[in-house]
Amino acid sequence: MYRETAEAPAVVRRQRERNAPAIRELGERLRALGPRAVVTLARGSSDHAATFARYAIEQRMRVLTSSLSPSIASLYDSTPDLGGMAVLAISQSGQSPDLLAAAEQARANGALLIAMVNEEESPLAELADVAIPLAAGPEQSVAASKTFIASLAAILDLLAAWGGDASIDLSLSILPEKLEQAWELDWSEATEALAAATNMYVVGRGPGLAIAQEAALKLKETCGLHAEGISGAELRHGPMALLRPGFPVLLFAQSDKSLESMTELARDLSGRGASVASAGIPGAPGTQLPVIAADPLIAPILQIASFYRFANALSLARGLDPDRPPHLAKVTETR
Repeated sequence: MYRETAEAPAVVRRQRERNAPAIRELGERLRALGPRAVVTLARGSSDHAATFARYAIEQRMRVLTSSLSPSIASLYDSTPDLGGMAVLAISQSGQSPDLLAAAEQARANGALLIAMVNEEESPLAELADVAIPLAAGPEQSVAASKTFIASLAAILDLLAAWGGDASIDLSLSILPEKLEQAWELDWSEATEALAAATNMYVVGRGPGLAIAQEAALKLKETCGLHAEGISGAELRHGPMALLRPGFPVLLFAQSDKSLESMTELARDLSGRGASVASAGIPGAPGTQLPVIAADPLIAPILQIASFYRFANALSLARGLDPDRPPHLAKVTETR
């Protein structure tokens, strides 16, 4: 996990160079199609990348984006009418039976099927109308890291091409350099508070929610820590009742319109006795984790890179092996 996450800057450079012609062509195709909606299709870390896509597409393209449950096709043999829509399937392996069943039915029901997949010879890549390789190379650790970062970069690359957004393209051009900087950041100050923790919240809003979800999953997988990834807005609708003195909360934020509410939440949580650590919230109480300043759509990618290094170290501090979580396999074949 440590070594593979460190490869992320090189992965993004390679991916953008290799995929540039295909991304441009897909951007033109989406402009011509003018999809009435985008439907995402994914599980696990890839589904967190899909959450990121939803916020980015709805915010920048103003196109409704929603998630399709693979089990609607694989278990219930039903798929809604997807005519005039684009389906974005994201997968590391491109092999999970339920994902393939849903992708096949989506295409049969009129969707433009776009696959972002790391295994270029996979069934999903072969099924897609357009396949965008993640180009992350082999990933041996069960806990995905560089493929998640590669997925986010590919999503933004597609968004820049579709919308002709020069600002995203410029931010992506310097993303590898910023990922190298983010990888060097020291988040060890949060280790002591979480070394013996059993339960916690990981919180974000907007594109930062995807990062909170992904961080929570990695804390479960690599650290044996029951972490719940949750929206900063949803936290106030019931889950706040679980807070006790010392209850650990990790917050992720970016400099967009959600920052004010996340800052207020950090202060509220601290005032209720929670042990607060945060990334991207200047002046927040508790432990402020260092971040690299960036565009609000780039900042979450940098934060998860820093987090992965921290999670690897926390796993070791808890006496675990981050590369071999119990009961898990690299390819999960759900049906």
